[in-house]
Amino acid sequence: MSQIDTTISPIIENFQSKFMVDSNLPPTMPRNMSFHNGFSDPVSPASPVYESLIEKINKKIENKETWFSLEFFPPKTVNGASNLISKFEFLGSGKPLFCDITWHPAGDPASDKPTSSMKIANVMHNYCLLETMLHITCYGQTKESMKQYLDKAKSIGIRNLLALRGDPAVGTEWQYQENGFNYATDLVKFIRENYGDYFVICVAGYPHGHPDSNSYEEDLMHLKEKVDAGADFIITQLFFKAETFLKYVDDCRRIGIACPIIPGILPIQSYDSLRHICKLSKLEVPQNIVNAMEKIKGNDEAIRIYGIEQAVKLCKDLMQAGVLGVHFYTLNRDVAVTEILRILELWNKDTEPRRLPWKSKQLCSYSRPDEDVRPIFWSIRPKSYVCRTSDWDQFPNGRWGNSSAPSFGDLKDYHIFYSKINTKDCLAQWGSELNDETDVWNVFASFVSGRPNKNGVKITSFPWCEEGLASETSLLTDELERLNTQGILTINSQPSVNGAPSSDPVVGWGSSDGYVYQKAYLEFFISKSFLPFLLQSLEKYPRVIYHIINRSGDINLTNCTLLNPNAVTWGVFPGKEIVQPTVVDPVSFMSWKDEAFNIWTDFWGKLYEPNSSSKRLLENISNNYLLVNIVDNEFQKESCIWSILNEMLELKAKN
Repeated sequence: MSQIDTTISPIIENFQSKFMVDSNLPPTMPRNMSFHNGFSDPVSPASPVYESLIEKINKKIENKETWFSLEFFPPKTVNGASNLISKFEFLGSGKPLFCDITWHPAGDPASDKPTSSMKIANVMHNYCLLETMLHITCYGQTKESMKQYLDKAKSIGIRNLLALRGDPAVGTEWQYQENGFNYATDLVKFIRENYGDYFVICVAGYPHGHPDSNSYEEDLMHLKEKVDAGADFIITQLFFKAETFLKYVDDCRRIGIACPIIPGILPIQSYDSLRHICKLSKLEVPQNIVNAMEKIKGNDEAIRIYGIEQAVKLCKDLMQAGVLGVHFYTLNRDVAVTEILRILELWNKDTEPRRLPWKSKQLCSYSRPDEDVRPIFWSIRPKSYVCRTSDWDQFPNGRWGNSSAPSFGDLKDYHIFYSKINTKDCLAQWGSELNDETDVWNVFASFVSGRPNKNGVKITSFPWCEEGLASETSLLTDELERLNTQGILTINSQPSVNGAPSSDPVVGWGSSDGYVYQKAYLEFFISKSFLPFLLQSLEKYPRVIYHIINRSGDINLTNCTLLNPNAVTWGVFPGKEIVQPTVVDPVSFMSWKDEAFNIWTDFWGKLYEPNSSSKRLLENISNNYLLVNIVDNEFQKESCIWSILNEMLELKAKN
């Protein structure tokens, strides 16, 4: 046992005797529990009413509002999946009405592989919070296998499907399947028969006629069959002239197809990709486009500019004719599509108000619509929280309730987000070599302050923070920077707020007609050598709640009641119960601390060679530092947290 451990042990024993705190927190309940056994009955305002995608589309049409949607395909590698997720997050900021992901039968599309269609749809929907539509093809499938696919899609919260026949495997011919799926119409009927109106169903339309149809008119009648079977709307295959689409819509209306028809737009991004896609689609490229492309086919930048100009002109022609929504085939690229959307003024720059403090976007995941309470620890890592609670049957609503109930799963899907980290960029920001603890402290200080690190590189990402600093952190920047340079390594914080308007651009959330409150909160790592001085300082502040723990859990000190969570954020709104969306929960903190400590070694530490001094330093910090959270319950007054930590530093300096 080290000298520090020898010193700390009697302090811990004295603390536990003094406050009669059991360091062994109660066990959690099994996963997949019912929250009726733990979380209380709802007392908060009614959760958002589900609005289906077709209702959103029809509302846009009724109000004559423009919109756009985006299509992606599953990448072949995990790194490709990570890069695609980054594009979801960026393009999602432009507020597409929905996004879809294609279905590749040869790529094991319903598996749990990071590159499968189902997994990408899951991430798009539940982590990136985008209205998601999953393509699904039926050719060659049995009714049993299709039921499994659809059940799995439903289980991850997917509510929108693009129903397609699909093509036979390469080198094989289409054959009629007795009692099977032969056409997309069969799939639409199957979905409606087995799932009613649960899924919104889209089908494909072909302005030039389906290549396998005997005639254009015959293909139109097949489209009507799909709509009559229960399809809600249509997205067309690509085309090159506005009049082609407009004639197609007129022809559809003529035979009684009344549902929305959305034009599919392919921005030309390379000469080869255009030729390949047109070959697969059996489309003829207009001669004027062929001539223009031939002249610039060796110049990628010129092709990109030409493709943007063509797409903009096509969309403008459509909009001038009354078309409101356009669907872009992105080919998993974002630059050209973004520029087109901005030129067309479809890119939405408006920032939506936060419905809840930990929701940076409006929640699109209707699999957890009632959720309105979370532990504050994961406010810095919302994707991790969604991942670890994805197996819950119900989600807390109204208040957190009995803290013995929640059981957090592992981070089985989280490697998808981890793998998108650029090692070179991270080393430049966090240090290619860490010589001592002060190098680590300075990384924390640079992140919270926004100042460049010692090498002049600005730290834009951080191991414990998925989405950057919250706007309210700006109110605490000076104090946080000062503390971090002295070894108090902060990872989560919020200032006290006493009745600020809910419309406040920094701390506001919820509807604009209320008032919000919050207690000052700080979470940080410190060396074990600080512990006796921290406890000594804390004794002067009886209104402060705290929890101190190390990686192994053999140091576990708190003065709070273990089964009673402490609300740290709440709001008051007209005609509603008080909303308490953020809590400090002792049992959840036990699950969070494992994740928080593991980040030192399993994330940051992995950037360095196995036996390097940098890696050993981070392992040492993980094993010998404490994780602390402090709540100042006196939200009406200036926070005492800074005084507590200043006194701790002074006491340590004297010893």
